[in-house]
Amino acid sequence: MPSYTVTVATGSQWFAGTDDYVYLTLQGTSGCSERHLLDKPFYNDFERGAVDSYDVTVEEDIGEIQLIKIEKRKYWYQDDWYLKYVTVKTPVGDYLEFPCYRWITDEKEIVLRDGKAKLLRDDKTQILKQHRRKELESRQKMYRWKEWHPGFPLSIDAHCHSELPRDIQFDSEKGIDFILNYTKAMENLYINRFMHMFQSSWSDFADFERIFVRISNTISEYVMQHWKEDFMFGYQFLNGCNPVLIRRCTEIPKKLPVTMDMVECSLERNLTLEEEVKQGNIFIVDYELLDGVDANKTDPCTIQYLAAPICLLYKNLENKIVPIAIQLGQKPGPDNPIFLPSDATYDWLLAKIWVRSSDFHIHQTVTHLLRTHLVSEVFSIAMFRQLPAVHPLFKLLVPHMRFTIAINTKAREQLICECGLFDKANATGGGGHVQMVQKAMKDLTYSSLCFPEEIKAKGMDSKEDIPYYYYRDDGINVWEAIKSFVDDVIHIYYESDEVVCEDVELQAFVKDIYVYGMRGVKASGFPKMIRTRETLAEYLTVIIFTASAQHAAVNFGQYDWCSWIPNAPPTMRCPPPTEKGTVTIEQIVESLPDRGRSCWHLGAVWALSQFQDKELFLGMYPDEHFVEKPVKEAMAKFRKNLDEIVNTITERNKNKKLPYYYLSPDRIPNSVAV
Repeated sequence: MPSYTVTVATGSQWFAGTDDYVYLTLQGTSGCSERHLLDKPFYNDFERGAVDSYDVTVEEDIGEIQLIKIEKRKYWYQDDWYLKYVTVKTPVGDYLEFPCYRWITDEKEIVLRDGKAKLLRDDKTQILKQHRRKELESRQKMYRWKEWHPGFPLSIDAHCHSELPRDIQFDSEKGIDFILNYTKAMENLYINRFMHMFQSSWSDFADFERIFVRISNTISEYVMQHWKEDFMFGYQFLNGCNPVLIRRCTEIPKKLPVTMDMVECSLERNLTLEEEVKQGNIFIVDYELLDGVDANKTDPCTIQYLAAPICLLYKNLENKIVPIAIQLGQKPGPDNPIFLPSDATYDWLLAKIWVRSSDFHIHQTVTHLLRTHLVSEVFSIAMFRQLPAVHPLFKLLVPHMRFTIAINTKAREQLICECGLFDKANATGGGGHVQMVQKAMKDLTYSSLCFPEEIKAKGMDSKEDIPYYYYRDDGINVWEAIKSFVDDVIHIYYESDEVVCEDVELQAFVKDIYVYGMRGVKASGFPKMIRTRETLAEYLTVIIFTASAQHAAVNFGQYDWCSWIPNAPPTMRCPPPTEKGTVTIEQIVESLPDRGRSCWHLGAVWALSQFQDKELFLGMYPDEHFVEKPVKEAMAKFRKNLDEIVNTITERNKNKKLPYYYLSPDRIPNSVAV
């Protein structure tokens, strides 16, 4: 009688093992085996992290194995089991790998195919086609679209983390409890004694140091020491945690009536303002999106304010970007003056603080929440709904979707919901953040997610003209490495453009993203269909880059750049100044967040800047969804390219007072998971 050796690997995460009965059935081209109980006498099977082997004998030859069925039945009490993979050694000595990397819950069963990636056209037998179809039908019932707010990209249909499919939940829900994490962060930072002191103002700038954690030779300490300086203000538009807004100014907008007389003392080339614009030395950041957004009214004891500034910047002879004019509202007029570096010290400082506060709001809600978290959730849901586990693109993308739906669901449950943590300290809480996402959707285009294209569209692509834009330089290198890897994988499975066109599962995936994620808006530029391998490579690069590198660039620098409260105020408690010459240091301190909101803010940026336990960084694929040698070679090449980028960045950062490392691949998690 034919005998098979079956090896079963259990996950190593907490509670991955099981004491339940586990049964195996082999299904081959010539028939099925009987149902075998996998059990060794006097042995604790399927313990956490275990790899167990069993001999399985069948009555008759079942032919070439196509599927295996794993069933779990209750022994004492229900416990979930995380199955990593199963390998089967056939009677003739061949090894078959069956990747799983899923939870088997309750008294459920799971049917697995061998690990070779297959397009639908590659499946020749009815049983494999049927398995493929059933998997997607099951997934589409579990992963349903839902509108959280009108105009938002659609999200997962789940009210809380515990309602999610078990496979996409965090291993430990406690680990991503925002309330717990924020409170722990404030305890770790020794600021919990201030956290309930709402309405209580700080005495002066030095007083903010009472909640500032001094860590020598770090960016945060450098920011604290230099935040008032114009070079530091300008530098953050290039390499801070929101380096995506600055653009080259091709024409001074009419709503910002800056004259040559105003800025002449800031210009260093003996040129007129118009000539500086023509030479490409003038840059602009416009916070128009904040115009008309309602400020937070959830606390009747504290009136909070927002502004929609316009900031004009100049590249000086040292190639540093510095501010030369700031208007705090969108409509010019006598009560909306243009602040200048030549103004009184506190006038100019307060104008810059207002810009920094506005930048914080755009960063949190648009750059970070919408353009990485919500967009990546769209990619994740569409992947689970339309790509079966055997599809090469599912295998390629699934490591980059890890925990994304879970973290977003938890955020909707605790952080950005009505009366959530976001309302406690942010001027855009209480509904303003919702208005911002709704307004920002019109600018969420496919081309704006294509990193090189977006950099070029903003006129920021020249390394000679703008030599210190490390976000651009590192981002381009990481983008190219990802695209090269994706292209290698595509050419393994798609032999021609025609094969791309005929892949109905791929086309359904692309359509889901367009229809549900981008709400079918033609102006978004998201494709409804992909016809070439080249277009597919770019499309998949957008997905992976957004979920990994783009999120890392705008997330993990939050503590560095926002922990010194005056540099990134989450709220302002006095309205923007409407005239010059009246601002005092006392007025500035009264405008800044009170002690309680400062502490909540500090706890938030600390918690959001931390990597997950056992973080998986770009290019790390411990779950072997792919089993084919050509793909593993492509992965090795990818890791080599990433290592070269790490070395380049490390060398550049040597002895820099302000190192830029957010896009170093060894600091880029694979997915949006925090």
